[in-house]
Amino acid sequence: MDKMDKIIVGISIGDLNGIGVEVILKTFEDKRMLDFCTPVLFGATKAISYHKKALNLQMPVHGITAINQINHNKINVLNIWKEEVNIELGKSTKESGNFAFKSLEAAVKHLKEDKIDVLVTAPINKENIQSDAFKAPGHTEYLEENLEGNSLMILMTNELRIGLITGHIPIAKVAETITPNLIKSKVATMYNSLQQDFGINKPKIAVLSLNPHCGDNGIIGEEDDTIIKPTLKEIANSGKLVFGPYAADGFFGSETYKQFDGVLATYHDQGLAPFKALSFGKGVNFTAGLSHIRTSPDHGTGYDIAGENNANSSSFKEALFTAIQVYKSRKEYSELTENPLKAK
Repeated sequence: MDKMDKIIVGISIGDLNGIGVEVILKTFEDKRMLDFCTPVLFGATKAISYHKKALNLQMPVHGITAINQINHNKINVLNIWKEEVNIELGKSTKESGNFAFKSLEAAVKHLKEDKIDVLVTAPINKENIQSDAFKAPGHTEYLEENLEGNSLMILMTNELRIGLITGHIPIAKVAETITPNLIKSKVATMYNSLQQDFGINKPKIAVLSLNPHCGDNGIIGEEDDTIIKPTLKEIANSGKLVFGPYAADGFFGSETYKQFDGVLATYHDQGLAPFKALSFGKGVNFTAGLSHIRTSPDHGTGYDIAGENNANSSSFKEALFTAIQVYKSRKEYSELTENPLKAK
């Protein structure tokens, strides 16, 4: 592969007191990873060196001050701050949150300007990162504010893709948030993503019920009968293969999910609890529906094991490979649909 054809992967380093830098560095311990992409870490070489020393990792990094200085054969660190950072492994501090945001902000800026091809984000602490500049409940919402499109959080492996109709909101607000328009929007986003990002021509999507047992004909709740069912029927009548609602417990317990290309859960834990039970450590968080590609590992900051050299980098590595594959699929889809053959 020509070095200039390699995909440039921007990486925000997350909370410096957590395991983010560790899983990033461990991913690139295998030098063959540099055959697949050119990594650019947004941070500072001093901070990366601190983690290398703490973890006794030896791989060299290439410090740069501008994106045009990247070396396609090395782990690039784009220095975006000069201040000394007080790293306290295993602790949540406002300082680590501030620098996590600096890394993310710079990475997203370069993504918007197409100076990097894709973004892979290491875990942040959603509490200590809060500031006047970051008021979002998580990465997904921040990216939607700064990129074009309508986002959909998809947790995925090769065998399972679960999207969320509602994301980081209190459980008390879920029922009132689910409307026919929201369901249609999220189904459309997942449908389009399955086509352009994963090369599935005619996706088959399942939607889970809001209430236990789909509401038992209104005994446990009316939303499934009055909102979800008629909306899914309307979508199906338009030609999309959309089915449901399915009661979540039986849907996963019977492995019905294996019959679908994508699944939409009505709220956060309904989707993430079974997903992590089935595939924790191997899963990827993919933000679908936006103008640019972002993935992340399926775990958090890991304060409890930070600095112990025990973090598993499998999920981060999968996130990296997923970003690369989605980039290639999206590019191919764009080329195929740019000048479609017209019917005579």
